[in-house]
Parts: sequence; structure tokens; C-alpha cells
Amino acid sequence: MYLGDYIVINDQIGEFTFSCESVSTGTLFSASVDQDKRAIYANRTLQDMHPSACPFLRPDGHLIRCTIHRDSPVQCKAYRCTAIRIIGEGGRLIGRVTGTLALHSDDPRLREIWNEIEKGRPVSDCDAEEWIASFLKMRGYRIE
Repeated sequence: MYLGDYIVINDQIGEFTFSCESVSTGTLFSASVDQDKRAIYANRTLQDMHPSACPFLRPDGHLIRCTIHRDSPVQCKAYRCTAIRIIGEGGRLIGRVTGTLALHSDDPRLREIWNEIEKGRPVSDCDAEEWIASFLKMRGYRIE
């Protein structure tokens, strides 16, 4: 959440398009709010409560979402937050998928299923989290 100290918006160049800078590297980049996140982008509650939060994070129900997932800078793509928690039989946490869309689990069955996911996953990271969650739910896992 505190990547706001590292990402600044220099200029708004379109309704949902921005000229930005990755302060830690001095790298300039442009970012467009993902099409599927434009409705939640208008909610500035998080920025009002946490001024140093990333300017592109927005509340979405009980979640906090990156609204520029496709255009996010390298440090964000490398950030290892948990995007999906995978709950197995008995309500036990058996794996998690990080923001880099990598599986962290020792469960052999889940690792086999993950190989299937890797083969069929959408190319767009914007669609991947929902697709992965849906795929795992169809295999009987509970997703958080």
C-alpha cells in the first residue's frame, strides 16, 4: 500500500491515462486505468485515509485493488503480495498465489492443477486472477 512513496503521477493526459514516475528508479512510465477497474477508480477513500498509499490503489468491497495492473511498474510486478488464498479440505490454507501470479504451495495435487492453469491461463494479467480463481473453484477449492 505504501508504494505511493515510490510512484507519483506527474500529469493526467487523458480521462484514465497518466504520466507517472517510479521515484526509486527515476523511470518515467505511462499508465492507464484498467478497463474493468474504472468504476472503482473514482473512489478516493483510501487516498484520503492514507495519503502515502499508491495513487492507483482503490477499495473494491473488502479488497484493495491495483487499478493499473497491466501498466504497473517493475517494482509493483515484483511485489509479492498474496492475490489469492487457496483453501483445501477442512478449511486449511494449502496455497497462495502472489501478485506476480506465482503459486506457493507444497500440496502435490494443487501443483498438478497449477500446471494445467499455466497452460491455459489468459495472456492478460488483468484477466488472469479471476480466471485462476474460477479454475480453482471448479476443482473444488475455496478461494479467499
